[in-house]
Amino acid sequence: MPSETPFQINIPDEKLRILRAKLELATFPDELQDIGWRHGAPLEDMKRLVERWKNGYDWRKYEKELNQELPMFTRDIDVDGFGALNIHYVHKKSETVDAIPLLFCHGWPGSFIEIRGMLPLLTASSPKHPSFHVVALSLPGFGFSEGAHKPGFGLDQYAEVAHKLMISLGYNEYVTQGGDWGFVVTRRMAAKYGGKHVKAWHTNFPMADPPTWKSPLSFLSYLLTPYSAEEKAGFERTAHSPTVLPIALLLCLLGFMKNWLPGPTTTNGLMTKIFIYWFSRAGPGAAHRIYSEVYSDFYDIGRTSYPTVPLGASYYPKELLVFPSAWFRRVNNVVIEFHHKTGGHFSASERPEELVEDVRKMFAKGGPAFAIVPGKSGYA
Repeated sequence: MPSETPFQINIPDEKLRILRAKLELATFPDELQDIGWRHGAPLEDMKRLVERWKNGYDWRKYEKELNQELPMFTRDIDVDGFGALNIHYVHKKSETVDAIPLLFCHGWPGSFIEIRGMLPLLTASSPKHPSFHVVALSLPGFGFSEGAHKPGFGLDQYAEVAHKLMISLGYNEYVTQGGDWGFVVTRRMAAKYGGKHVKAWHTNFPMADPPTWKSPLSFLSYLLTPYSAEEKAGFERTAHSPTVLPIALLLCLLGFMKNWLPGPTTTNGLMTKIFIYWFSRAGPGAAHRIYSEVYSDFYDIGRTSYPTVPLGASYYPKELLVFPSAWFRRVNNVVIEFHHKTGGHFSASERPEELVEDVRKMFAKGGPAFAIVPGKSGYA
């Protein structure tokens, strides 16, 4: 089994210089009067953020913080038919020997840094709640993980990478948590490796198809039950297309923050997210390949394989899409669910305390998934 190598982020000065030169050469279009956000991010906001990016944001400061806060490593993972990929991940063990192994899986436009706020909470030891050994990988092509070098790298391969990473770390039985693409990947893991390896899973992005006539009672309920205000708002929200030019990348992510966050995000937080993508190992556009390679699988949200292992779900009112929880329960073994009054798509980073509390309750003493990993109750 290949050994792990400690990893530190260290972007070369030359790459920083080239980025600054690109920003200096930027030209901006004009803008219609009083257009607001109807055509995307307002011009004034874009100019302000680009100026901050050039002259007010100290990447080295935040690079140092990430290196100090997150114990990072890389390891080669052999993927059937695709050879070995060098995978980047965060790995922090709890002081509780019987802590529960947990894989955290991000999505787009997220990254491994979404675990920052959750990591000290999940690994904390206490007689009042379970503790976890946490692994947060960068999906292939994201962040500092190597991407696939030939087409056909689909959802099964993303699931295989994540599963083999856990096995390589000695976690033969484990649980998962994920949102966005992390939901899709961990759902496939629960379907493929559930029971023997994946013992339970939790998501903050519960997606499901509506019932059909093939299930008459569920279909009738679907037709007669009105949507809640949160569900209606979720159906109305839309997404933007990603791009790879530095200011276009900023524009894209700013649009996502505006549509998917219930409140303002910090400028420095947004800049750090952008830097992770811009300086990703496989290039700023590599992460987008998941949309073309896995597109059909993304919308196969329970049509061909139904995970049977216990599942917990957290609902947030400002999520990209808010599906009726009955749809989700119909095709999954939902053992616990949480409905929050605030929060949106990036709950791991914007509401880490709430999300961790949901996960703790699922695996706590008296919870529906307590001691589901043999010999790993989460308590001392």
